[in-house]
Amino acid sequence: MRLAFSTNAYLKFSFAEACRRLATIGYPGVEIMADVPHAWPACLLEEQKQGIRDALARNRLAISNVNAFMMNAISDARQRYWHPSWIEPDPHYRRVRIDHTRRALTLARELGAPCITTEPGGPVEPGGSWSAALRLFVEQLKPVAEHAEKEGVLLLVEPEPGLLVESADQFLELMQHLDSPAVGLNFDIGHFYCVGDDPAPTVRRLAPHIRHFHLEDIAATRVHHHLIPGEGAIDFAAVFRAIRGIGYDGWVTIELYPYVDDPDAAARTALERVTEVLACP
Repeated sequence: MRLAFSTNAYLKFSFAEACRRLATIGYPGVEIMADVPHAWPACLLEEQKQGIRDALARNRLAISNVNAFMMNAISDARQRYWHPSWIEPDPHYRRVRIDHTRRALTLARELGAPCITTEPGGPVEPGGSWSAALRLFVEQLKPVAEHAEKEGVLLLVEPEPGLLVESADQFLELMQHLDSPAVGLNFDIGHFYCVGDDPAPTVRRLAPHIRHFHLEDIAATRVHHHLIPGEGAIDFAAVFRAIRGIGYDGWVTIELYPYVDDPDAAARTALERVTEVLACP
């Protein structure tokens, strides 16, 4: 396993400065935000893309993933990360999410990233049908999955508490309707814990679909708030045993976006604690 850190905790810094800081702390990889202020695909000039490549090379960093889940650039008043979603009632607004995801896939290919992550369908409208929302999500995903195949980049759905697909059961139901080799799972350890899916056995259950991991701790209340590993209730030793057990040797990206006021401290503490757990047999 290789550890990376998401630049979504470094929204008060340029991408180049975030890279410099994370390399100094000791991370070998970073997750890039396909968003403001780092790499919003819709407005990214070729010279800016080259600046990203240069910052990575200068700091000897690899890309673990391109995060296309968050959309701070749109900053929807309802929730700036989830909206616009794949299942917005307004098809024109829905199209914003679709086009953003297509652009993020192309950006990932241009930067040499293996995958992008996206939100799992958004919240179901009050009184709406979950099954109907799932059908709409699948309908929107299929052509974007074809684009992912053409770009040679994985499109990873990230189950999230409170959204259309939040549990292991729901993710497996989604995958019954998709047959693209480009679609997989971003296994967010904290998210599954929030919805009552014990992460360690869930890793084993979803192993055939897992292509990338997000890591953060969650309080024993299971309220969805990302915490530095060791400050919540997740048994990371058991989770890492499960990850090793399925033969996964890819990236585990630590995602601590609530810590924008002091991302260095969060990144450093997280690296120390996770490395310590990984060192245990």
